[in-house]
Amino acid sequence: MLRNYLLTAYKVFMRRKLFTAINLACIVLTLVVLMVITALLDTAFWPTGVEGNSDRMLQVYGIRSQRTDAQGRPTEGMHTSLLGYKTIARYLMPLQSAERVAAITIPGEVSVYQGDRVSRLDLRRVDANYWKIMRFQVLAGRLPDADDDRLGRMVAVVNATSARRLFPGSAAVGQRISVDGQTFEVVGVVADVIHMNAYADIWAPLSTFPSSNYRDEYTGPFAALLLARSPADLPRIRAEVERAATNVQPVEGQVFGKTTFWADSKLDVFARNLLGRQSEADSGADRLLLMIGGAMFVFMLLPALNLVNLNLGRIMERSAEIGVRKAFGATSLQLAGQLVVENVILCLAGGLLGLACAQGVLWWLEASQLIPYLEVHINPTVFGCGMLLAFVFGLLSGAVPAWKMSRLDPVHALKGAA
Repeated sequence: MLRNYLLTAYKVFMRRKLFTAINLACIVLTLVVLMVITALLDTAFWPTGVEGNSDRMLQVYGIRSQRTDAQGRPTEGMHTSLLGYKTIARYLMPLQSAERVAAITIPGEVSVYQGDRVSRLDLRRVDANYWKIMRFQVLAGRLPDADDDRLGRMVAVVNATSARRLFPGSAAVGQRISVDGQTFEVVGVVADVIHMNAYADIWAPLSTFPSSNYRDEYTGPFAALLLARSPADLPRIRAEVERAATNVQPVEGQVFGKTTFWADSKLDVFARNLLGRQSEADSGADRLLLMIGGAMFVFMLLPALNLVNLNLGRIMERSAEIGVRKAFGATSLQLAGQLVVENVILCLAGGLLGLACAQGVLWWLEASQLIPYLEVHINPTVFGCGMLLAFVFGLLSGAVPAWKMSRLDPVHALKGAA
């Protein structure tokens, strides 16, 4: 029976090529948008490659403190900022449940001087643990180690694009660069990356700060990366970080009475900032995913409703065929099944075309550098989502007209009446 459904579907599609093309175009356009968004979200929140340890990594990206009275009740006065190095060193680095804790700065723009030429690049300072948590692809040279940080060596790592920009036609390793008045020796070149914790043009050890005052600051330009021994340890790390926040002592002008900070996944960090939940343990990540899923469903539903009307018109032309089949004993369920199968086949074909077009769009995004250093692909997860969306799309747009037409009275159907 399925073979007959497939042959009938092929004949129907070829009979009205323009109508089939319009249906496919509508399906492809919708799925391309959905799959490109899905691929970008997958790359951002569940990355592989340089942040391949993301399944067992958490990050602390902010500290929030509230003034309190003598009874510990909140009063006016609140301070929200990034972490200072001393907060990380005193309260996060001693965590027993974490395999490694790294202190990193947020990338900041600096000027790189080469004779009379000035380049504006993003610099991030990191400690030695950072290079053991991240999985950078080293293209030349080496990565800084604990001795570089401990001894205050003026060394730096640059990404591939910056190496070509600063030293066209020559090797970057061993060269010297002047960054805001400081001279660094380039000891390594790594592949370009865009991920939240990995992005920079230049990396240097923490000890290369012009001043050591950063070591005494509880708030500042820092974030902390926490690597668990296994994903099963993540809840324990979250709880330990939450307890550590309650032990933070007030520091005049920096930290007030009641302090909170959270160990978050990348999705949690984004959700917490987007939904304004810095003071709550629940980041709202589940709610954010639900909102994104709902928006995608609504976006898919609108074209599906249009396709319902198009499919109804197409099926109306086959009322005589439906009448004949009903007269020979075909049930409403059999007729509806055939019509739904036809629509699902069309949508799955559109899904395959949509996947190819989505990959083309992603290649264009990578080449255009609208998002610097972007590297994103249609992975098996995104492929599965795309085909699932195509299947759902086919059901949504085919079930209603199919059931309506399958319920026609044979006499009316043979006369072409709806």
